[in-house]
Amino acid sequence: MPGPPPLDGLKKRIAHHRQAKAGKDGGQFVRETFCLTRDEARAKAREWFDSFPKAAYWTEVESWRQLDGDQIEFTMRRLPSAD
Repeated sequence: MPGPPPLDGLKKRIAHHRQAKAGKDGGQFVRETFCLTRDEARAKAREWFDSFPKAAYWTEVESWRQLDGDQIEFTMRRLPSAD
């Protein structure tokens, strides 16, 4: 009996849809997903918080998961502008 279907195609379509809509309608968040080593992931998240302060852009780590080999996949999100 086969297992569940792979979700890679669906994940790519969702990410593409989110990126295409980012910044439209005024209320949409800008999202970007990364897959980096633990130290690189911390540095990238700090870069986002430094560039887009949480108080103005509602910047946050939206989701994250640990992969094999000390890799972290995570999605950062923020408002398109501080207005």
